[in-house]
Amino acid sequence: MATTPGPLTSWPWQKLGSFKYVVLAPWVAHSIYSFVTKDPKDRDLTNLLILPYLLWRLVHHQAWITLARHQTAKSKHRILDKGIEFEQVDRERNWDDLILLNGILFYMANLILNESKNLPMWRTDGVVLSFLLHMGPVEFLYYWLHRALHHHFLYSRYHSHHHSSIVTEPITAVVHPFAEHIAYFALFSIPMVVTLFNGTASIASLLLYITYVDFMNNLGHCNFEVVPKWIFDIFPFVKYLMYTPSFHSLHHTQFRTNFSLFMPLYDYMYGTMDISSDKLYETSLKGRPETLNVVHLTHPTTLESLYHLRPVIASLASGPYAPKWYLWMLRPVTYLSMLLTWIFGSTFTIERNVFDDELKMQTWAIPRFSFHYFLSWHKDAINRLIEKAILDAEQRGVKVLSLGLLNQGEELNKNGELYLQKHPNLKVRIVDGSGLAVGVVLNSIPQGTKQVLLRGRTTKTAIAISRVLCQRGIQVAMIDKNQFDRLKLRLPTELWSNLFLSTNYNYKVWLVGEGALKDEEQRQLPEGTHFIPFSQFPPKRVRSDCIYYTTPALRIPKALENVHSCENWLPRRVMSAWRVAGIVHALEGWDEHECGDTVLDVDKVWTASLRHGFLPVARA
Repeated sequence: MATTPGPLTSWPWQKLGSFKYVVLAPWVAHSIYSFVTKDPKDRDLTNLLILPYLLWRLVHHQAWITLARHQTAKSKHRILDKGIEFEQVDRERNWDDLILLNGILFYMANLILNESKNLPMWRTDGVVLSFLLHMGPVEFLYYWLHRALHHHFLYSRYHSHHHSSIVTEPITAVVHPFAEHIAYFALFSIPMVVTLFNGTASIASLLLYITYVDFMNNLGHCNFEVVPKWIFDIFPFVKYLMYTPSFHSLHHTQFRTNFSLFMPLYDYMYGTMDISSDKLYETSLKGRPETLNVVHLTHPTTLESLYHLRPVIASLASGPYAPKWYLWMLRPVTYLSMLLTWIFGSTFTIERNVFDDELKMQTWAIPRFSFHYFLSWHKDAINRLIEKAILDAEQRGVKVLSLGLLNQGEELNKNGELYLQKHPNLKVRIVDGSGLAVGVVLNSIPQGTKQVLLRGRTTKTAIAISRVLCQRGIQVAMIDKNQFDRLKLRLPTELWSNLFLSTNYNYKVWLVGEGALKDEEQRQLPEGTHFIPFSQFPPKRVRSDCIYYTTPALRIPKALENVHSCENWLPRRVMSAWRVAGIVHALEGWDEHECGDTVLDVDKVWTASLRHGFLPVARA
C-alpha cells in the first residue's frame, strides 16, 4: 500500500480475494458461445484468442518467477545482496490483477471496435510500426510520467507502493495501484490502437508487443544480472535501447535516477543516468565469491507440494503446505515434471538464507517425492543422489549438511552413517538433527507429566526420547508389542522399570510417530489429550477439543534473513528441528557428526539453540 493512498488505489475486485477470476467468466463464456454458435464466416478468431493470450501471460510471468527465484538462491550474480521477507511477498501476491484488467479491457475493445475483429495472423508492417511507436511516443511519455510519479504528491499516494520493494523480483514489475495501471495501459495501448485504426494490426503484432513488454518488465526487475556483455561490445549503441537488471535496480535504491522504461536513451538525454550504472553492471556480471557454510537437504513430499517450493508459486510457498483443490487441474504438468526429474533429475537449490550476515545457507532438494522413499527399488538411486549432494557440499567447503525429511532413516542409509562408511575422511559434518528433535519434544511435554504413551515406530528419535524420559522417572507406555520389544532391546536394563506394555489408551500425553495415530483411536480419547509428534510428518487432526503440536520445530530469530517461504506445513518463520540443528551445529563450530547411532547431548543442543535466538513453538 502507498504511504498515503490516493483515489483508485485499490483494485475493484479486491474484496473477492481468490475468487477474483470470476470477473472474467462472463466475457469468456460470451466469447466461446459466440464462436460456437455463429456461422463459420462470422466467427471472430481474435476474440476467441484473448483467453489463450491471457493464459500465455500467466505462464510467461510464472516462468520468470521460477527462473529468478532459482537464480537468486544459487547465483553469484546477485545485484543486491539482501533478502526479501514475507511482507514483500504478501504485498506482491496480487501481481495477476494486471492480467485480469487487461483481459477485461481487451474484451471490451473487441466488443466496441470493429477494427479489432477478425484480425489477420500476421502483418509485417504492423509489427514494425508497433515497435517504432514504442521506441518513440511510449518510451518518451513513460519517462516523463515516471518522473511525475516521483513528485512527492503522486509518489506518496501511488508510486511508493511499487518502491516499497528495494530488492525486486520479476513480479515486482507489475505491482502498482489500480490508477497507475490505468495510466500504463493507456501508454502501452498507443501502438495497438494506432495499428488497429490504420489497418496494419494483426494477432501476431499484438501478441508480440505485449510479450515484449512483459519480457522486458520481468527482465529489469530480476535481482541478478543476466544480459551478457558481448551484446554491448559488439553493438555499443544497444546500451541506449535496452536496459539491464542492474540499471533498473539502481532506480529502486537511488530513486532519483534511471527513470527510463526499457530504453536508457531518455536518461542519457535528460541527465538522469546514474553514473554508477556501468560499474554495477560489470560488478554484478562478474559476480561475487561466496562461501557456503550450511546445506539442508530436503525433498518434495506430495505431488502438489512441488508447487509450494519457493521457486514455483510464490503465494503458495509463503504459507504452510495444505492441499489445494485447484492444483488438480495442473496434474498433467505435475506428472510431466515428475517424469523429467526422474529421468534427468539432480539435486537443485530452492532457497538461500543468511544468519547474522555471516553464516551462508542453502536448501537443496532431492528430486524425489515421499512415496519414492518407500519403494525398495528406488533406495539405491536415492542414496546415490544424497551421496552426490554430500560430495558436492564437500567440494564447495560446506561445514555442515543436515538431512531433512526422509533423507535420513535406518532402512535407507543407517541414519546417514552409510555415507561416513563410504567416505570416512569427510570434512563436511553430517547432521541428522536427532538431538535437537528430542530436545524439542521433551520441552513440549507439559510439566508434571508422569506417564506418556509412545505410539509409532521405534526410530532413533523415539529411542532417544524414551531413554531420557525413563532416566527422568517418567513412565513410557506402548501398545504395539513388536515395537515395545524392539525398544526394550535398545535401552539399558536399569531403565526397563519405567517402560511397560499397555492395553489402555487413556493417556493425557501421546508421543506420536509418522502414520501411527489412527482416526478411530483419536475419537475414543478424552478431551484435552496432547498429541506431540516426534517424526518429521504431522498427525492428521480429527478432534477440535484436543491439543495438537507441530512437528519438532523452532521459531527462528530476526538474525536469520531472506526467509519468505514456509518449510512444508510449518508456520511462517518456523523451521524444523532437523534444519535448525544444522545451523546451530555450524554456529557452535562442533566437529563431530550426528548420524548413525550418535545423538548429541540433548541439553547442550537445546541450550545452544536458545542462546542463538531460536524459540519453542510447541502447539500448532
